[in-house]
Amino acid sequence: MIVYLNGEFLPLTEAKISVLDRGFIFGDGVYEVVPAYGRKLFRLQEHLQRLDNSLQGIKLPNPLRHSQWTEALETLVTHNSSEDQSIYLQVTRGPAKREHNFPAQIYPTVFAMSEPLIPPPRSNGVKAITCPDNRWQRCDIKAVTLLANVLLRQQAVDTGAVEAILIRDGYIMEGAASNVFVVYNGIAITPPKSQFILPGITRDLVLEVMQAAHLPCREGNISVTQLHTATEIWLTSSTREILPVTTLDSQIVGKGEPGPLWSQVWQLYQDYKQQLRNHQ
Repeated sequence: MIVYLNGEFLPLTEAKISVLDRGFIFGDGVYEVVPAYGRKLFRLQEHLQRLDNSLQGIKLPNPLRHSQWTEALETLVTHNSSEDQSIYLQVTRGPAKREHNFPAQIYPTVFAMSEPLIPPPRSNGVKAITCPDNRWQRCDIKAVTLLANVLLRQQAVDTGAVEAILIRDGYIMEGAASNVFVVYNGIAITPPKSQFILPGITRDLVLEVMQAAHLPCREGNISVTQLHTATEIWLTSSTREILPVTTLDSQIVGKGEPGPLWSQVWQLYQDYKQQLRNHQ
């Protein structure tokens, strides 16, 4: 595997950073995950804009211009063998003396790697649980400090589920590593963007393709009651795409199988990916 580290392309085994890197010591950094289909990066400008927003949120200037990011990531894709890839990129505040305040001189660490992306098969449905949202107040920042998310996801896995749907003040926020859609009264609803929700790129695309196809959808607050009486529940993310939840807290969702609206949206999403692969 070839990775990108601070301007160089090199084998993963040769990529080294300082043990004093603030990403390692404090989790002082942000990240993105960008799929590539047919070696074509998926909605790259949207991902780079979200990266900008996350960096602004932690008061760290972007070390690369968008054109430099594009060149680096496109080159990284060519260095790795899979047609479909998942690109992970991370920017930290870099190595410095261990003090909580920002160092006077900043030397950011810029890292990116590629892994083969195996598109998930058409799902027959997955299990999820609900959990109180015990994370911090800035979930809109895609920070590398993900311990709360890790523990929530593991809580789901320990019960045989694939995701924890998070509840704050009686309303649904998102999953531990996904956005959430609920079909209620025939309309697909997803929580509005706020500081408590990561602005998902796949989430936005689902809304976009649904609106273009004149399918009923909107942003809106979702109560716990609406969640538990929904006819369909979906989880969206860049790597898992659109997963239908058919069991929630050990209770059957809808008819216990992927719903008709999910089936339409899933196909629209596959069509969008194929258009990207075919684009010259």
